[in-house]
Amino acid sequence: MSVPTTPSRRSVLLGGAAALGITALGTTQASASADRLADPFTLGIASGDPDHHSVVLWTRLAQNPLADNGLGGMPDRPYLVEWEIATDERFRRTVRRGVELARPQSAHSVHVEVDGLRPGSEYFYRFRTQGHVSEAGRTRTAPAPGTLRTDLTMCFASCSHFGAGHFTAYKRLAEDEPGLILHLGDYQYEYAAGANDVRKVLGPETRTLENYRLRHAQYKTDPDLQLAHATAPWLTVWDDHETENNWADEVPEQPDPDFLARRKNAFQAYYENMPLRRTARPRGIDMRLYRRIQWGALINFHMLDTRQYRDDQACGDGVKANCDARLEPTRSITGEEQERWLLDGLRRSRARWDVLGQQVFFSQIDLTPGAAQGYNMDAWDGYKANRDRVAEGLGRTRNGVVLTGDVHRHWAAEIKSDYTDPTSRGLGTEFVTTSITSGGDGNDDPNAGVLAENPHVKFHKNRRGYIRTKFTADELRADYRILPYVRQAGAEASTAASFVVADRDPSLHRA
Repeated sequence: MSVPTTPSRRSVLLGGAAALGITALGTTQASASADRLADPFTLGIASGDPDHHSVVLWTRLAQNPLADNGLGGMPDRPYLVEWEIATDERFRRTVRRGVELARPQSAHSVHVEVDGLRPGSEYFYRFRTQGHVSEAGRTRTAPAPGTLRTDLTMCFASCSHFGAGHFTAYKRLAEDEPGLILHLGDYQYEYAAGANDVRKVLGPETRTLENYRLRHAQYKTDPDLQLAHATAPWLTVWDDHETENNWADEVPEQPDPDFLARRKNAFQAYYENMPLRRTARPRGIDMRLYRRIQWGALINFHMLDTRQYRDDQACGDGVKANCDARLEPTRSITGEEQERWLLDGLRRSRARWDVLGQQVFFSQIDLTPGAAQGYNMDAWDGYKANRDRVAEGLGRTRNGVVLTGDVHRHWAAEIKSDYTDPTSRGLGTEFVTTSITSGGDGNDDPNAGVLAENPHVKFHKNRRGYIRTKFTADELRADYRILPYVRQAGAEASTAASFVVADRDPSLHRA
């Protein structure tokens, strides 16, 4: 088949090296070598954490990605990996190149922080090793500081359980060609295979480093997830399932004397498999994941970690009524240091939009229709004083926005200074994305009872999908993208609802 003279972006990302007419370097010589690797780029490539002059490039070598020991069938020795980044799809205008060492101690993962790039620019990148060439990925840098009159299409997602369905939503997200992608946690799940799973999850419940490495590798073999990673840079934060369900700092869901070892293993595997900067490299049981990314003067992204520093869930966790412990002023979901960092960043911000990328429901939401008031102790409702302080900080910015995952449903809410008074001052808006697959196909239950209890909550949808946003200096538009099914592959995406937030107006308007 002939290669187009000028390949489209999508053909580049779908076709990899073949779409670019690339011949693997040194193939003839390498073929004669008895220890030549099979294709080591089976886990794809990714980029992440862009600023106005640099971006992280990632890959992980694995010639047998589903090897039981989690090491991808790689020999126990390091490999030199070449990388290059160019301004064109055919790599005729390469602007940076170099070599990194993929070490067995890091599961042969590679994290390259490429500096000296132009602000607000699109780039293409790829890797080579042992005569093999990876697919080509597309990335971009953030606009220069002070740049306001620029638009950003950003998609965000969460909760992708391999066994619960197919990752078609990632493919549809990629087809929207966003400039940036946020993943808000539950990128992978710790559970062993379930009886009703659509796709077989390999290995036991993840506890060891080998378990977590294999689980990440199985997810990364999915072609739709690989496409989404190759389409745009990602900003990633974890939630609970990257380690275990509903863990809180050093407290596991159930008593477990080995939990801290499990946490250490999960953190190492997470870093190995995400396009993160070296500042996020774990140190034992600790990993600094919260950070701030500036997108010119348009957006400040404040990426939060609501797991590693939180107090244990109040009143035994779950949805509870009459839980006075959740009201204690010292209870925190962020920890004191992260809260100070966040409030200081909000106070200093001059961005048009200040966006929190985080995990669990931020706005108050009464989940018990009727006279009783039931709140989720795992969400910000279980840490009311901490939430109120952050909400006030958001309310002092020009436009405060919270992006949320976790709950496997689409929701839209207005953040209020007093939730008992629907006319009270608005402090910001919250957009909650549904899951990629978790929860299966879903249904069309309107959840009318919960909506009636919470007049500040404007939308609910129980289908799988993601949210597509467009930020401009004048408004934010959010499109709630849904798929009719995920237990079979190939569903098309549609928009269930769209909302617009105007500059200086912290309220939701149907588009």
